[in-house]
Amino acid sequence: MGFPLGFHDTLHHMPVVRHAVIASSFGLRFKGEGYFLTDARTHRGTSGAPVVMRVSDHDPAQDDLPWMLLGVHSARLEVGKPDLKLDEALGLNCAWYADILLTLTGC
Repeated sequence: MGFPLGFHDTLHHMPVVRHAVIASSFGLRFKGEGYFLTDARTHRGTSGAPVVMRVSDHDPAQDDLPWMLLGVHSARLEVGKPDLKLDEALGLNCAWYADILLTLTGC
């Protein structure tokens, strides 16, 4: 969810939602860091966007949202210096785990 390249619903001032899949083993810190990988098309303007998952056993009577925050999108993952004529972009991104955000912000 975010404002890729500044694009959004200008009438309602709402972001757009992109679909992604988790690309690394969720729960294991990728390379021991505080993030996991996603496989999605992202653009400038999506940094800081929430990465959420729909909760399958959501109870509307609880007044909770049917979403669980997994993390926050951070950046596209670049590996080395690809050959621009031969290699495609990986399309992988880093998302900070939700539980590490308190540590990063010092709260």
